[in-house]
Parts: sequence; C-alpha cells; structure tokens
Amino acid sequence: MEEFSGPELLAQLQPRLEAARPALTDFFAAQRAALPDLIYGSIDVRDAGWKVAAVDANAFPAGFNNIGRRDRRDLSQCLVAWVDREYPEAKHIHIWPESHTRNTGYVENLRVLSNMLAQKGRFVTIGSPELVGHSALEGHEGELLLSAVIQTADGISVEGATPDLLLLNNDLTSGPLTGLGDIPVTPPQDMGWHKRRKSSHFRAVQPFIDEAAELIGIDPWLLGTHWIVSEDKCLERETCLIELAAEVDECFGHIRGKYAEHGISGEPVMFVKNDSGTYGLGIIEIGSGEELLELSNRRLNRLTYGKGGQDAEDFLLQEGVPTALRWGDSVVEPCMYGAGGRVCAWFYRTNDRKGVMANLNSPSSRFHAPEDLEGDAEAAGLLERAEGWHGLVAELALLGMAAEMAELSR
Repeated sequence: MEEFSGPELLAQLQPRLEAARPALTDFFAAQRAALPDLIYGSIDVRDAGWKVAAVDANAFPAGFNNIGRRDRRDLSQCLVAWVDREYPEAKHIHIWPESHTRNTGYVENLRVLSNMLAQKGRFVTIGSPELVGHSALEGHEGELLLSAVIQTADGISVEGATPDLLLLNNDLTSGPLTGLGDIPVTPPQDMGWHKRRKSSHFRAVQPFIDEAAELIGIDPWLLGTHWIVSEDKCLERETCLIELAAEVDECFGHIRGKYAEHGISGEPVMFVKNDSGTYGLGIIEIGSGEELLELSNRRLNRLTYGKGGQDAEDFLLQEGVPTALRWGDSVVEPCMYGAGGRVCAWFYRTNDRKGVMANLNSPSSRFHAPEDLEGDAEAAGLLERAEGWHGLVAELALLGMAAEMAELSR
C-alpha cells in the first residue's frame, strides 16, 4: 500500500476544534434554520490524518442494513421526528425503490428503512411500477413483500389507497417520476441524477466549509477536497484532451503547494469524473496531465459510459484523499447517516484488499457498527474521531445537500 507520511495535523488541531464547539453549535443552528430540512442523506468520509473530507454525499442513501442495532434505534427516532415535523398527518408512507431485484443487500436496506419508519401506527409500503410481476424480493433475511403500485388518472394507488407521503429511495438516473398526482415527494425529485451534478454538492458546501474553518482557525483545505469543473470537453478531439490535461496539471500544482505548506510527503492523486450523474459511471485515477494524454481510448470511454462520447461534456477534477484509518489489515472509511440535518448513525466500511486511495465501495468490503469496535484498543481512535472531525465534515455535507436542494428546487 502506498504511504503518506504527513504529520498528524488533525490530532494537533483537536484543541482548536474543541474550543470552537460553542461557536460551531450556533453556526449550525443558524444555517439549518435557513435551509430546507432533509429527511435523510449518507456521507462517505475520508480521513488522511492531515485532512478530513466528505467525498460523497448521497441524497437517496442505501446501506441502512449495515447500520448497527443501536444506531438503527437512534436513526429511526430522527426519521420519525422528521415526519412528525414535516408531515404530521402522514399515516401511510410509500417507499419508491430502485429496481435491484437481485441485490439482496439492497433488499435488506429497504427492509430496515421500512421498519425504522413504521412507528407511531404508521403504515409503510414498498414498490414501483418497474417491479410489476414481483410480489416479493429475496433478501438475506428472507422475502420482502412488495405492494402493487397502480397509476390512475389522479395519481397512484397502493394497497387500494393513496399514500400520504412518497419517500424516494431511487436516485432517478433515468429521469423524474410522472403521474404521481398531488402526493408529496421527499427528497425532491430535483435532487435526482437526471438534474443534479456531482459538482453541485462541492460548490454548495464550500461556503460552509470556509466559515467553519474560520471559526476553528484552520485552513479550509483541511476540511475538503480541491476540485474544479472542466467544461465543454469532447474527448474524441485531441485539442480537448490537451486542454483537460493542462487543467489537471494546474490542479496538481495547487495541491502540491498545499502539501508543501502543511509538510505532507507523498505524491497527490486526482480523480477525473463525468460531472453528469446520469452518465458519469466511470472514474479515472491519474497522477499527471501527461498520464491522461497517454490513456487508451477504452479507459477514456469510461468517462462517457452510456453516451458514447460524441457530445461535449463537463468533467469534475477532484483531489484524491487517502485514508490513514486502519483496523487490523484493513483500510477504513466512515459512512455517516443523517436525518433532519444531523448525523444520527454511522458504520465503518473496511477492506483488506484495497489501498489507501482506493474506492472502498466494492464487493470485497465489510461493514462494522461502532458497537463492534467498542473495547478494541486499536479501534479507539476511530470512535473518538467520529464525534469530532468526522461528524463535523458530515454535518457540513448535510448543510451542502440542503443548500443544493434549495437551489435545484427554485
């Protein structure tokens, strides 16, 4: 595994974080009061020891089945409190899922989410027209019953009735839902990948990162990733590739300057992604602009997967953040779940086959709840970080998602 030997800046700066907690509490309260209230979201956090960053903010989170039993109770209370606050008359909640009929982990995610919402006499159903013909889906713990969703002239009918609230657990990559009638939908459909862009979140969250960093008295770069969007590039044209490579090298220059400023050794890495959530399924990891120019057409085509690369696209250039977190032989990534703008639960994604810079969201990863790590001396630092730096950047990311929602819904 590649090594990053920079100083433990976050540990050294911990006293500043503690001293700023009263000011941060007031800051978060003021920002939440001015923004829409998110029902839920999940945040993937990377901790390099010298910086910490939220690298993915999911508005339609899955993985609820990976949350431990204790945190499920806490998250359930947060979700139910959100419904009580926003839709107090809602007795029938319908979950509109993805169509992953063979993904048993995703099925368990739906089961757990349904159980967490089915409190205070509320009735929760699951299904969509895309799942017609399936009365149940097979999960790790047996069958999950589905409800038939019938589209009528006035909207949809589920179990012979119109739901009071539709909860999306579907990222709407293929486009918005239609024919729903007057049923309120949360999260708003505008947060789906047919409209949202990857850079939307980083753009929205940066002002919050800047203000929080000022309150703590640290460089904002220590709380996020450096990124830019390279616009209107057609990768089939050499001139576009050359321009993109030049922007890559400019980004690397900025990041290396930060490495020098903070005494960090090691070579930075950058990820190039299609900024469109709909088509940007491929991610390319590079170490220089020259490396981008030398990529094969097959690898470059990953960036425009599903679209053929015929049109100009916008590409997100994002600094890679290595993980310094370890447990045994595995690298570790915290995954934090929020409701109502606050972190209410988390688990740890671990992998003993991946390096410190790799995407850990893969079939070889394992999941551990905080209670699984309690009493383990090696894991004590992980749990301490969750209440500090990890929770901070996760709640900043939730503010960013709320700001995105406000902007996209205008």
